[in-house]
Amino acid sequence: MNPDSHERRRAERRGQGAENWAALLLLAKGYRPLARRLKTPVGEIDLLVRRGGVLAVVEVKARRTLDQAAEAIPERQWRRIARALEWYLAGRPALAGLTIRFDAVLLAGWRMRHLPDAWRPG
Repeated sequence: MNPDSHERRRAERRGQGAENWAALLLLAKGYRPLARRLKTPVGEIDLLVRRGGVLAVVEVKARRTLDQAAEAIPERQWRRIARALEWYLAGRPALAGLTIRFDAVLLAGWRMRHLPDAWRPG
């Protein structure tokens, strides 16, 4: 077995676990999940959730510390996520009237932090 593929699978499992915890946190806060691990031709969205008139696009990052998790989301990644959302919404006019927000959920060990409105397209 290729050591790189083994490490990649481990990272994939860790990422899925972090997304599971993030989804539970958001569910407890009253958000309704619309999509998970949404792959588009232009990028991927970890979680897409809705609460009332707000559609939140959520990027999930797990690192050793919450600060490291926050630093692991560069501007270019947010732009890719925004393009993925545009692509997704193009085929769903029923969601057009919602307020769009870009959130992050950061995880470090057993600590989680939800950052509403973590990024705005410039």
